Amino acid sequence: MFDTIESAVEDLKQGKLIIVVDDENRENEGDLVGIAEYISAREVNFMATHGRGLICTPVTAEIAERAGLNQMVNNNSDPHGTAFTTSIDHVSTTTGISAHERHATMQALTAKDIGPEDFNAPGHVFPLLSRKGGVIERMGHTEAATDLARLAGAAPVGVICEIMNDDGTMARLDDLVDYKQVHGLKMITIEDLKDHMKKHSGVTLESTIQLPTDYGRFKMYGFVDNDTGKEHLALVHGELKQNAIVRIHSECLTGDVFHSQRCDCGEQLDRAMHIINEQGGVILYMRQEGRGIGLMNKLKAYELIEQGYDTVSANEHLGFDADLRKYDVAAEMLHQLGLSEVTLLSNNPRKIKGLEEEGIKVNRQSHIIKANVSNKDYLKTKKDKLGHML
Repeated sequence: MFDTIESAVEDLKQGKLIIVVDDENRENEGDLVGIAEYISAREVNFMATHGRGLICTPVTAEIAERAGLNQMVNNNSDPHGTAFTTSIDHVSTTTGISAHERHATMQALTAKDIGPEDFNAPGHVFPLLSRKGGVIERMGHTEAATDLARLAGAAPVGVICEIMNDDGTMARLDDLVDYKQVHGLKMITIEDLKDHMKKHSGVTLESTIQLPTDYGRFKMYGFVDNDTGKEHLALVHGELKQNAIVRIHSECLTGDVFHSQRCDCGEQLDRAMHIINEQGGVILYMRQEGRGIGLMNKLKAYELIEQGYDTVSANEHLGFDADLRKYDVAAEMLHQLGLSEVTLLSNNPRKIKGLEEEGIKVNRQSHIIKANVSNKDYLKTKKDKLGHML
């Protein structure tokens, strides 16, 4: 009955439409789905003729920001949280309603250099805002379309249309099976797409909550590293935009919780929380205790430091590299939050290099904490042996 995600993506790459079915306990509907970058006006006309529902264009928040799209309503009371923006037409169109002109508007949204001046509002194309976490965060057709666009190697702009029967009722599963056979289309479920995204992503977004703190109110995202099972956190304040301020903070129980003066970790986290609360941005809290060697090994390293070793030679004496941390997971978390360019609060060149290797453009902002009697040697070693820009 249903096709594989891989085969559906191959059809999408060829500019074909597919059917995407959601859960029977949700909308229990099937949508025609295409990729804006790949379809032609013929597919838009097919949706209007044979889909019969409202043709919409799912986009990411980043694209909506570039295009100057605002939410249609301030207080969204839709039971499924469908996030319409203002409707638009491309400035090159006339009435904007024909299949060719709607297609032109949809394709314009895929361009990297678009701006608000490229569109008139209201119009005949209805963008929908996709959630950052895709179908893992929200199992809607909107998120399915942008996830499928990414899988197809296209800009995350989809085109969707609900499928209605000839009599105007919504097509349910039995109807959709017949529809698939009549029109020769692939059909997948959002549940299968969600499983695919979890299996093929380096990290999975498992939970999203509101977190009131002494610094302010943050949105916390809980991620799981699919390879190691480690749990990492992203604390977000404000609306995320490209070049947002980002702090990647490695867990330090002794510094973060017990305010140890052996390091500057707790003070760095404290300052970052203040900065992000004031200016907006992201703190990634990575479970990389002791530069990746773990809590007990870090305590053993402290024992060696008390005997005259420094923070690097202590790790090496225990059989570890000076720094075991990698930043591919942090980069994937940023990608899932919709960021491809950041202002990084960091003095560590390895963090910058690690993010850049994963496709994140990095602008650095120094994040220096004044040394104290107990950590001055530690900071000097970080500068001299690890290349920190202190």
